Amino acid sequence: MSLAKRFPKIAPLCALGLQTKRRMAWHLDSKKYAQRRTTNVLPTSIFRHQSLLVRKLGSTDLRLQHNKIINLRLAARRINSVTIRPGETFSLWKLVGRPTRRKGYVEGLLLANGEVTSGIGGGLCQMANLLHWMFLHTPLVVTERFHHGFDAFPDSGRTVPFGTGATLFYNYVDLQCHNPTDQTFQITVWVTDQHLKGEIRSDRDTPERYHINERDHHYLRRATDGKHFRANKIFRERRETQTGRRIGEDLLMDNFCEMKYEPPADAKVETI
Repeated sequence: MSLAKRFPKIAPLCALGLQTKRRMAWHLDSKKYAQRRTTNVLPTSIFRHQSLLVRKLGSTDLRLQHNKIINLRLAARRINSVTIRPGETFSLWKLVGRPTRRKGYVEGLLLANGEVTSGIGGGLCQMANLLHWMFLHTPLVVTERFHHGFDAFPDSGRTVPFGTGATLFYNYVDLQCHNPTDQTFQITVWVTDQHLKGEIRSDRDTPERYHINERDHHYLRRATDGKHFRANKIFRERRETQTGRRIGEDLLMDNFCEMKYEPPADAKVETI
């Protein structure tokens, strides 16, 4: 257990130290961070995805979800049209910056320390979820991604497998990916009335295409305390773009986390 969890009163000080360390790394490490944006749309679409802005999330206040839309629009403006050139690293927080009231961010839904709460800039995890899912369908290599420590809400309008999301906390809980190829990629993200939408484009097609598969999804109940858990495995299949020939498959994630809700009534639950 971290010091911040053992001694909650020093949590802000711990966070400040980690934020300072990350800001120093942005200036001193050897990474070349993606910062250029262009209005010229790259010619080839590699992958696109969308997610609903408002979903049923237990009994949470819908006001927080509507506020989230404001936060997503602000973040999208900082990310939209950014290019990731060969050798560059994309950092969400490096582009978006600290979400503050002064910049127009409002109170939204947050998941922190095993609890559902709220805070300024809340809801930006949806942007990280969208970007992470898109990155998995490209040759871009995810180099920093944190997953939620618990599953807060039952599935409602979920279109991607459980366990493929990403969480954020300014600025040291980040989403980063590296471009190891000789291609340039471009991220476009925008908010409509109902969806957060995104697309990754490139200057040419990629040699491989990717498909994400979920396997061994199941629920468990711990006999000692009655807590429920959810588990699955996420694989990525690789195929040649031109021929469709299967090249291989990689295990990306082996997920296991506590649930904050009861499993579906028709689900089989294993006791552990």
